Amino acid sequence: MTNIAFIGLGIMGSPMAVHLAGAGHTVAGLDRSAERGAPLGEAGGRYASSVADAVKGANVICVMVPDSPDVEEVLAGEDGVFQHAETGSLIIDFSSIRPDVTQQLAERARALGFRILDAPVSGGEAGAKNAALSIMVGGEGDDFDAAKPLFDVVGKTVVHVGPSGSGQTVKAANQLIVAANIQALSEAVIFLEAYGVDTKAALEVLGGGLAGSTVLNQKKENMLSRSFEPGFRIDLHHKDMGIVTAAAREAGVAVPLGSLVAQFVASARANGDGGLDHSALLRGVERLSGKASG
Repeated sequence: MTNIAFIGLGIMGSPMAVHLAGAGHTVAGLDRSAERGAPLGEAGGRYASSVADAVKGANVICVMVPDSPDVEEVLAGEDGVFQHAETGSLIIDFSSIRPDVTQQLAERARALGFRILDAPVSGGEAGAKNAALSIMVGGEGDDFDAAKPLFDVVGKTVVHVGPSGSGQTVKAANQLIVAANIQALSEAVIFLEAYGVDTKAALEVLGGGLAGSTVLNQKKENMLSRSFEPGFRIDLHHKDMGIVTAAAREAGVAVPLGSLVAQFVASARANGDGGLDHSALLRGVERLSGKASG
């Protein structure tokens, strides 16, 4: 069994840490909000008092925090992982951040004697709770092989996609596809409702054909019930679409649909929907159609 420090116990991180503890690993968790440590404690893990406390004796350090500056602070900041973790430890960053930041942190980590993988995930809260996440991993092959048993505890589809930063690049592509799917599904729902169709029945038959998708399966109930409790917040998808468009510009690649969807996400956030699930892009379509429900 492995001694694991898990930093970031939010919507995604908490169930992942719980699964690792349930698999028999020793897990010390840490979060800015101490009450988020309760589920891990119930699963047999412990809540740490600091980064130094969390990484003490750990040979694997997992990070799941919102954005690039958060990862930089956790790893390279004052009293961060680089300062307190044992040399040779394997750092697994499950966060979704900029590929260039990942590459810079990986270079620094290796210079300090650490091993490091970028391993962003897809699947949302449901995937985290059901240990069915898709995990796209960048880094050295030997480090991936060492971490694979841990990935298999929290994920269903686990693929090594290349060197450091590759996982983040694949995750950016994932977020482009997901956002475009949610926007299209939102428009379809409002279109169907405008014609008085039995929307639930319509989505059932659409889901069985070529229009079917994981997005449709997971988000249709949110849209039908107008219930947008966050499984993945619009604020975070806004951040991810910024990563997509910036990285595409850097590579000289055109992403016209991605750029348009990024504006829909930004508009949703500007209209106060940033804390809602990304399926709340539906509310933006309602606003554009003069059907906003408040």
